[in-house]
Amino acid sequence: MTCSKIFSGNLPELTYEIVQYFRNDFSTLHSCILVNRLWCHLAIPLLWEDPFSKEYPKNYHFINICLHKLNDGDKIKLNEYRFFTGSSFLSNTLFNYPSFIKCLSIPKVYNSIESWAIKNFLCDVTDVILRNFIFSLLVKIFIENEVNLHTFELEISNLIIQCYDDYFNTALQLILQNPKFICNVKNLSIRLSYQKDSYLSSFIKYFYSNCTSISSVYVHSLSDNYIEKDCLFKLINSQQNLRKIYSFNSNLNLNVTNYSNTLKTITFHCIQLNSLKVNFEQLNVLESIHILYCSSLDSTFFQQIINLTKPFKLKSLFIDERSKLQIESLKLLLQKSGNYLENITIKLYNSEYMLQLYKLLEIYCDKIKFLDILFKNDKYIYLALDLIKNVQQNLNYLSIYLIRPNRKLESIMLENLEQILPRRLEYLKLEHNFSAKGSKVLFKKLQNIFIKKLLIGNPANSYDTFESEDILLHIKKYIMKEKRIEYLAMKDLYKRREKRDLFDYKNVVKEFKFYGIHVKDYDDLCIGDGENIKTDYIGYEFL
Repeated sequence: MTCSKIFSGNLPELTYEIVQYFRNDFSTLHSCILVNRLWCHLAIPLLWEDPFSKEYPKNYHFINICLHKLNDGDKIKLNEYRFFTGSSFLSNTLFNYPSFIKCLSIPKVYNSIESWAIKNFLCDVTDVILRNFIFSLLVKIFIENEVNLHTFELEISNLIIQCYDDYFNTALQLILQNPKFICNVKNLSIRLSYQKDSYLSSFIKYFYSNCTSISSVYVHSLSDNYIEKDCLFKLINSQQNLRKIYSFNSNLNLNVTNYSNTLKTITFHCIQLNSLKVNFEQLNVLESIHILYCSSLDSTFFQQIINLTKPFKLKSLFIDERSKLQIESLKLLLQKSGNYLENITIKLYNSEYMLQLYKLLEIYCDKIKFLDILFKNDKYIYLALDLIKNVQQNLNYLSIYLIRPNRKLESIMLENLEQILPRRLEYLKLEHNFSAKGSKVLFKKLQNIFIKKLLIGNPANSYDTFESEDILLHIKKYIMKEKRIEYLAMKDLYKRREKRDLFDYKNVVKEFKFYGIHVKDYDDLCIGDGENIKTDYIGYEFL
């Protein structure tokens, strides 16, 4: 009875919850549109929340739909560009689609405009005036249709500055002159790669004067300009419901108390820790701290942490050559925080501390879920394998990178692989020039392990030794027919050829799909590294 009521549309509140559950599953949402009028009305707004961020739309028809809302005067101006005709504008639409938009990223809008022009018209997409004019028209449409954003990304880059003209300035001024457009923003992202404070400061001043609803702030590459830092400090300090702060290459001043009872997550990414200004003692509800590829992991920073009277809930620690480890200080940190640590990356090529580092991790960190490690030789391989085995119960994501062809290292790893891996993994990435014999051993050992996402890659410029045709045969024999994986990605497929991705070979993709395995683009499936780390994989999703 309940099911019949739901599917007949008699229980709109339950139907709403069901459709909301599929908010990130676009193919299912498109199917929901066809169920009935109620389901259609619930699915359409979700599909239109963030049209500019969809990765692979077949076209950019949504821009045409938005331009349908232009007034006659603006349509006449657009028709001055010869590739526009009256038929370019839709005569009518079922919904006021632009009003559903909740997320707006200036760089993504620009990218969409360029792709739209390429796909639909014979025009010079390098025409800056044209791109800016369309951008300004879209902003005008959003404001006139009372779009109420909850996510806003502002990027001031050299590319954007080169595009600057009267149209672009008009668009920015329209945003600032219409408080309702961004006054309810909850997720704010500021990316700065051009050192000119006038562009950024006006926006930041607007936000701390008119918007107090921000719960997540992402700051990327803030300069040392005093005006910018002061404005950003005031912005952060003005928020009373701030829950997440993500700082990339930007040393923020977080010595404020307004959000001491709301801030739950802080991520420091590629910053100098010894210049941090954070009063951790006052952050009463802080649940997780992420330190990703930061420099100055030395005694000055650690001493501040060690002296805290409350727990320091370090959830992620990504280390590379910039980290400048001091092993005694790290030991004290892990003694205090190792029990909270879930995500670890070690990208050290030459380090005198590797032996001690692996031993410390094995002693103090037994709850690791995400592990990304790099090997240059077999000197520390057994320590790393012991660490993997020690965290086997919780391990869900594993990435192993063997930096150069090394058959001894390969043999040691393959000999122990079956014993150290858990029976089920969400993600396994192996980057190495596997020999034909090694690839056969590898997949024989993996055939009894359920892996949701399996990635096989080799380092660039090593085509002569990467025998991936053999790897493909062994995957088909030991993995494909056993249906042990859901997603597969491979790169650098054929030696002495241009670098390729398995995803490019459609016949192979279809063959795997027949067995329920989805072949994906390697870079899309890969978690990433450095600045491009996809942080939702480590339990922290920003926007």
